[in-house]
Amino acid sequence: MEKERLKIKNQKEKLSINKKEGEKKEAKAIARFIHMTPRKLRLVLNVIRGKDAFKALSILKFIPKRASRPLEKILKSAIANAENNLKLNSDKLFISQAYVDQGPTMKRFMPRAMGRASLIHKRTSHITIVVSEKI
Repeated sequence: MEKERLKIKNQKEKLSINKKEGEKKEAKAIARFIHMTPRKLRLVLNVIRGKDAFKALSILKFIPKRASRPLEKILKSAIANAENNLKLNSDKLFISQAYVDQGPTMKRFMPRAMGRASLIHKRTSHITIVVSEKI
């Protein structure tokens, strides 16, 4: 019983790590090993960077790119993290940071003419979206 109380207390302390009065609270969502090239994801991510969270969601819904689906999912996760974990007002949220890093590249071979083979790179990405509340 005592161990459970300590666990709950430690979890509450983790949410308020190094948060001083007046300091911005930020909620983060990370997706790793997305099977899409970082270059294609950055095209869509550059459109929504710095915008209001719900405005960015509506933009992502109508962008005719395949990269908009995982970005929409991650943005929804960041908004949910802000609401549930940090108790932030969802109407005041905006995307403060958004970036895509390159993940591991899978290397495959494709058979070519005269018994040769060419290398195919199947790239993956790590996506990070940080939302914070407007002051």
